[in-house]
Amino acid sequence: MVTDPIADFLTRIRNAVMAKHRVVEIPSSKLKKELTKILFDKGYILNYKFEDEALPYTIKIALKYHPISKTSAINKLNRVSSPGLRKYVGADNLPRVMNGLGIAILSTSHGVMTDKEARTKNIGGEVLCYIS
Repeated sequence: MVTDPIADFLTRIRNAVMAKHRVVEIPSSKLKKELTKILFDKGYILNYKFEDEALPYTIKIALKYHPISKTSAINKLNRVSSPGLRKYVGADNLPRVMNGLGIAILSTSHGVMTDKEARTKNIGGEVLCYIS
């Protein structure tokens, strides 16, 4: 049984990148689907597919690598807020990852979004993870 599904999501992607896998399969949830959509929109993954036809529901993620150097688009995945210690930030204290080169993913009252989107909407929330 997984007590922290977001950390499990990030760890599965991190392990697949370290092993140079092309596709990683992850158990599905609504929050994981939103995280996957953000990763795709920001160009960190190549593609994704939600398989909701039969149990267990899964997400298949195609990882993105540089064609020549074979390095991954994802360098770091850090879990910030955990079930034992939640990290909340206000609209004026939103984090900047690698001085704007990476993204921070937040869970806000308006849904899951990046730090840049939260900054434009002037809202804060729980910092889920940093990705660079």
